[in-house]
Amino acid sequence: MEEEKNDMALPQEMPQRETKIVNVKYPNGTSCDVIFSKLTQPIPASELEKIPREEKMNYCLEVPVDTKNYYVDNLKKVICLQDQPIEMRDGITIYADIYLPSDAMEKPVPLIISWSFFGKQPWHQPVQIFRPMGVPTGTVSDVCKFESSDPLYWCYNGYAMANVDPRGIGNSEGDQQQFGTQEGRDGYDFIEWAATQKWCTGKVALFGNSGVAMSQWRIAAEEPPHLTCIAPWEATGDQYRESLLEGGIPGLFGGSIVVAAQGKGFIDNTLAMAKKEPYVTSPYWQDKIPNFANIKIPTYTAANWNHFHNVGSWEGFNNIKSRKKWMRTHQTFEWPDTYNPKNIQDLQLFFDRYLKEIHNGWELTPKIRLEVMDAFEYPYQSNRPETEFPLTRTEYKKLYLNADNGKLGDVPVKNESNISYDGNKGEIDFEYTFRKDTEITGYMKLRLWVEAKGHDDMDLFINVKKTSTTGEELPVTIFGTERHPGTWGKLRVSARHLDEEKSTEYKPVLTFDRTEKLQAGQIVPIDIPLVPISRIWHKGQKLRIQIAGRYIRDEWFEPLVWFTDNKGEHTIHTGGKYESYLLVPVIPPKYEDGEYVYR
Repeated sequence: MEEEKNDMALPQEMPQRETKIVNVKYPNGTSCDVIFSKLTQPIPASELEKIPREEKMNYCLEVPVDTKNYYVDNLKKVICLQDQPIEMRDGITIYADIYLPSDAMEKPVPLIISWSFFGKQPWHQPVQIFRPMGVPTGTVSDVCKFESSDPLYWCYNGYAMANVDPRGIGNSEGDQQQFGTQEGRDGYDFIEWAATQKWCTGKVALFGNSGVAMSQWRIAAEEPPHLTCIAPWEATGDQYRESLLEGGIPGLFGGSIVVAAQGKGFIDNTLAMAKKEPYVTSPYWQDKIPNFANIKIPTYTAANWNHFHNVGSWEGFNNIKSRKKWMRTHQTFEWPDTYNPKNIQDLQLFFDRYLKEIHNGWELTPKIRLEVMDAFEYPYQSNRPETEFPLTRTEYKKLYLNADNGKLGDVPVKNESNISYDGNKGEIDFEYTFRKDTEITGYMKLRLWVEAKGHDDMDLFINVKKTSTTGEELPVTIFGTERHPGTWGKLRVSARHLDEEKSTEYKPVLTFDRTEKLQAGQIVPIDIPLVPISRIWHKGQKLRIQIAGRYIRDEWFEPLVWFTDNKGEHTIHTGGKYESYLLVPVIPPKYEDGEYVYR
């Protein structure tokens, strides 16, 4: 069957929108002047037809509030309660479409919520900037929101589903504040309203992928009494560190959300706020960091090794206080993973256990299921059971960079040397050859001694690749053609300051609370955290570190952009007192005897 493709690439520059500045007061007593931009505006269909295609992303179809009930399917087994108004604690009204089994008024059911700014009725979007690539047409019904559960599937299986337009989205009143405490409180209010409705048993869950997963951390942290369990698959936590200013380098991704969200109000402009509030210590960014310690309910999360949600998924899993939590990892991209029937059935076991109290053996599910990547679309292992992450049997090993020969070695390099490249156009590689099969699972760190020649700053983009015994790249592929090089990291060198209390040898934590520019001739050590990984290198294969001053992805579908600050040359120093190295988490086999190895 034909796969859905992106209609339109994300813009390389933000379209001009009307803006306003609002002094936002946060629950912890702090406040911040926040820049809001006008959302994609609704206009009548007759006017929308006149808009040139290239300008359509600034508009959406105007659909008046129409509170009605109707059958969704031909079998008349699912009813939609359309445009249900729900009042928030501050008087703002939001709207939701509630999908119910036709007999739910007599036989109440648990509720699963999809909460996101993607629009509760996706067919109203004239130009869908986001579509689930890798998901064949017909996999989900027309009432399934982007990155969300399909209401028809869950209603047929004895659940209700709510597609919610949060504050500011669609016809919902107010202005949208992305992934902060306001969203958490609104989610709380909606859950407590829904739990008292005649059709609901009082048990409520949240589910969704990516953007629909991120809101779950914030809502669950508010501890609504009737929120029974959550399933955030691929969920960024700290927006500053993990996506919008990864490594301290501002990116365009946050602006793409501003373009995609549709409604009559405004949305906080994260791209503009990255310029206005450059440090993570700003109340604006602090409000977007979930309070994981408040989450104590059963949680089933998932992480894709090849996407930026990877970091937040692990941070959430490791830091929530629930004693009932599960993690599943994979190398498939998030959209086909979400709608894979095996994974949907797995999720239903989780929901049946906690929303319907069916004792179905779910507790026997391993706390962590690892997929160890190999090359292309082929995993080395899938669903390998583990109990913690990072793994306690990890053996950390330093691979030392040598600028003289471009190699990585097992022992420190005695002689000092350096290598330079053009900060905007160049790149350099270092390679290590494995003498035996080696699994690397966990957190990697790159320690470099660096110097900027001709400038006072430098942006570094790191890829850690796998190559064949003959030196050819072995990427992980998704959708058949998209090539992901491997684990990565980024750092603006002026943002190199470490939080000594939170950092560990294998996981440096940057403070992002100051700017330390470089002086002419100054050589400084930096620690670059790399995203978590699980991958096997076979005997004779090579690990290649790629270092550049720009984002490099060959044949990758996401048009991601970072705003770099590079001039002149970047110089990497190695050897002697400039001990540059890659710290890798090597996982020994659980059991081996002779040539037999069990991992």
